[in-house]
Amino acid sequence: MSVIFAPDWLRGKAKVNQETIQRLLEENDQLIRCIVEYQNKGRANECVQYQHVLHRNLIYLATIADANTSNLTKAVE
Repeated sequence: MSVIFAPDWLRGKAKVNQETIQRLLEENDQLIRCIVEYQNKGRANECVQYQHVLHRNLIYLATIADANTSNLTKAVE
């Protein structure tokens, strides 16, 4: 299960560190491989499910990157 599927009571409290980001990147690699495999087999329904999880992961990573960029910009000012 994706590391971003945390219960509501845990959201916002988890520490985002390099290990978490690395796990997400590795998970994304696996998801992309599964998507390609299912596409080659003509199984579109499975592709959509994996694409949804991949999309969530990418949005989460983009949010982290944006937050870090904002923090760096504020630190420089």
